[in-house]
Amino acid sequence: MQGKYIKVKSSGGGEFDCYLASPATGEKVPAIVLAGAVHGVNADLRAIADEFALKGYIAAAPDLFWRSIPGPLSREDKRASERSQPRPEKIKAGEADLVDTLAEVRKLANSNGRSVAMGFCYGGPYAILGPKRLGFDAGISCHGSQMLDHIGELEGMARPVCIIWGDKDHQAPAPVLDAYRAAASRLKHLELHIFPGVLHGYMMPEATQAYHKETRDFSMGRALALLEALRLSEGQRKAG
Repeated sequence: MQGKYIKVKSSGGGEFDCYLASPATGEKVPAIVLAGAVHGVNADLRAIADEFALKGYIAAAPDLFWRSIPGPLSREDKRASERSQPRPEKIKAGEADLVDTLAEVRKLANSNGRSVAMGFCYGGPYAILGPKRLGFDAGISCHGSQMLDHIGELEGMARPVCIIWGDKDHQAPAPVLDAYRAAASRLKHLELHIFPGVLHGYMMPEATQAYHKETRDFSMGRALALLEALRLSEGQRKAG
């Protein structure tokens, strides 16, 4: 199964590209919105979206860099890191893009209105921000970066969030891991997994030295579990 690019209207004006993969089913299902790394909606991210669609879920991957340098960029392209700065402002602008993407996905005939925000590297914080205030029902982060900036957002949140790192991830040094371990020990909605020897970028085959199939498979499994929990709408659950 292969997805397609659609245009999403921005609530702030303009429009941006979004890769959409939808399952071949008439059943109403939840969606997962993928917030990618600085490399954008590249082959690795599209493959993840396609995999979710094959499993029976809607997957959308918006171009979060359309305001500056749009499109996917190679790992050798220095513009990839440049277009993510200044980081706080770019992350804030991307919040609107996730909201607009979610609104577009909910228009689909096979959407049940429920959703998961899944972030990778640069996009990791949206796994927290999505369920905190952007209308998502759950979040999952895979090798997220600068996550310490957003740990406070977990306070007072009841929706599930799953955070996954390798303990050799240069974007998650010991102080970050320790802070999240402490948070996970007292916050029931926070699920934390730290894998020994795994590097930053383990989800992405293009990151040849970091790619780790077993941890990727585990991460996809956790995301699928979150989606499965959202498969039934509130009304369907009450009726059952």
